[in-house]
Amino acid sequence: MSRRSPPVPEAKIDAVLPPDGQGPAPTGQEARDAAEASRIVAFWMDEFLRIPGTNIRLGFDPLLGLVPVAGGLLSACISLVVVAEGVRLQLPATVLGRMGWNILINEILDSVPVVGDFLSVFFRSNSRNLALINRWKSGERKKVHRGSRIMLTGLMVLLVALLGAWFFFWISVFVWAWRRIVG
Repeated sequence: MSRRSPPVPEAKIDAVLPPDGQGPAPTGQEARDAAEASRIVAFWMDEFLRIPGTNIRLGFDPLLGLVPVAGGLLSACISLVVVAEGVRLQLPATVLGRMGWNILINEILDSVPVVGDFLSVFFRSNSRNLALINRWKSGERKKVHRGSRIMLTGLMVLLVALLGAWFFFWISVFVWAWRRIVG
């Protein structure tokens, strides 16, 4: 028996953020349209197609990743619609950073030919970001904020460690070269 997805209503692009980027965020039906835009993006980019004989779903994201450079860039730009809803909802910077990190991981995966696109089927950055928004809207604000803060702190520690290793490597190369030259 085939399970069909419900029809996806069309969302107005201006409902995601005010057209001029100024003024109040949309309310009422316009706000519901904005939330619907994020659901539409997550559905079409991550899970609109089911691979026959499996429960694995994929969307346009891994398919766009097959197109070098332009596909990944287009995918990231489309993913920003979900982040725009996070901005509209005034999510904390840590949660928005986590959403951006999800998109970045997806783009890093997409940069690896074929294998990265396969992994992108399972990572689903848009669905992850939509889940963060839905958890935030359902009242799990402290959990989402704390989890995002912990993850971003861990990333900062990792980046500082990588920067330190990079710095140590180049200082070592410089000292080695200096000893070879001076003798």
